[in-house]
Amino acid sequence: MNVPDIDPRLLRSFVAVAEDLHFTRAAARLYLAQQALSRDVRRLERELGCALFVRTTRQVALTPDGERLVPYARRVLDAHAALTAAFADPAARPLLVDLNTDGMTAARVLARARELAPECELMARFESGLTWAAGEVLAGRLDVSFGRAAGLDPEVLARLSVHPVRYEPMAVLLRNDHPLAVREVVAVGDLSGETVYAGAGNTRTLEWTDLAGRLFEGRGIVLAPPAPLAVGVAEFQRVMEKNGHPVLTVVDFPPLPGTVVRPLVRPVPLSPLLMVWRSGADHPGLRALRAAVDELAARDGWMVRPTGSWLPDTDASLMRHRCRTTPGTRA
Repeated sequence: MNVPDIDPRLLRSFVAVAEDLHFTRAAARLYLAQQALSRDVRRLERELGCALFVRTTRQVALTPDGERLVPYARRVLDAHAALTAAFADPAARPLLVDLNTDGMTAARVLARARELAPECELMARFESGLTWAAGEVLAGRLDVSFGRAAGLDPEVLARLSVHPVRYEPMAVLLRNDHPLAVREVVAVGDLSGETVYAGAGNTRTLEWTDLAGRLFEGRGIVLAPPAPLAVGVAEFQRVMEKNGHPVLTVVDFPPLPGTVVRPLVRPVPLSPLLMVWRSGADHPGLRALRAAVDELAARDGWMVRPTGSWLPDTDASLMRHRCRTTPGTRA
């Protein structure tokens, strides 16, 4: 027998009668007219193809099929109630927040947002690149990510809302035995003739490689060829030790054993960090993240652009908008 999809309302009416064994009392408990309750039970019996109650002028009793249905109906109603509760409160749904890499600016934003909205479950993810993460956001597999939004495909960017976070000063990660490692800062010109790794070949971080290419152009800095995608600190360190190339990064990048992070100067190249989410999305956690961004940026001067710094015009234009949304978006 093909059992049709059953309306939970019919099961609710059935369970009420099964518990009270009295149509009038069950109808009152459900705030229904007795006629409507009886109609629900008859419809359920038709859909299941069996009698569920024996009705006489004196009493109502469950049939064997009715007895068999009771535990199934209760489980369905419990699941239905849990489903309704899970989606009734937006704060109850975990918000998936991609930090790209742990221990950096986005992680500080997430930590503060958790303090501002302790009732929200903000779950960290590490997708290592906004090019990849933006697609995951649009597909609904992530809620929020951080990175250089100006490097995204324009059609992708048009479907995202963005909120500037920080002008991150860029740096170079050097092995301890590199000649430039003894300096406190490294002038961009001092990298002339060097081969610097910036994620070439990693399809998840195309926006970062593009930014590096713009910085290196005309400065005699060679973009390192693709290297195996290293997931995790240990693998990244192993690959770096194997090829020995300096790595373009930002000043807050956590140093690895055997390496140093040196800020770049003359000029100070900037990595434009933005928070991105799907246009039209709304969640208390989103509001907490944006509040955390604004608070930290004001306190630590994240949105103050250093004099004489370097940043592509397209990035500078996007960063000047405190929050850009598409029409109809709740910002």
